[in-house]
Amino acid sequence: MATGHADPQRRARIIAATLDLIADEGVAGVSHRKIAARAGVPLGSMTYHFGGMDDLLREAFRHFTDHIVALFDAHLAPPADRDQARAAVADLVHTLSEGSRSDLVLTQELYTLAARRPAFRELTHEWMARSRSHLEKHFDPGTARQLDALIEGLTLHRALAREPHDRDLTLEAVTRITATGR
Repeated sequence: MATGHADPQRRARIIAATLDLIADEGVAGVSHRKIAARAGVPLGSMTYHFGGMDDLLREAFRHFTDHIVALFDAHLAPPADRDQARAAVADLVHTLSEGSRSDLVLTQELYTLAARRPAFRELTHEWMARSRSHLEKHFDPGTARQLDALIEGLTLHRALAREPHDRDLTLEAVTRITATGR
């Protein structure tokens, strides 16, 4: 097998394999052995690249949150006015709820991990702050906080509903929350 020097993508493959395994089996189903097998790397690579399972989970979930924040940026950077920003938030909810099943599961796994293990709460706090910073480009901080929670809730409800609500209802909810403020 190649050494880490000949395999510069090994660390990234381990992180990707970790997220895939969490999406398939949950955090409880993750082990160094399973991740190494899924990533196609020697078991020793796990301890070479990461200080332990918590370190690996933090890195994997940080990679995941970067992906979600990039979606916030893609939707919320272009709007030039408040109405466009409202429409962008509605589009974001639908993108997230109609997107990857893995993203939905990873979000819930991270929240559950953070609820059970305070060491992971800092990661969720950073994630929420980064998401809200994109919303605060268009809305005051209090409204951005409410919108962030609305996005999470509507995304989950749409993704799990037998008959998901349509974009008009999403836009109506966003408009109600953003009716006051900046």
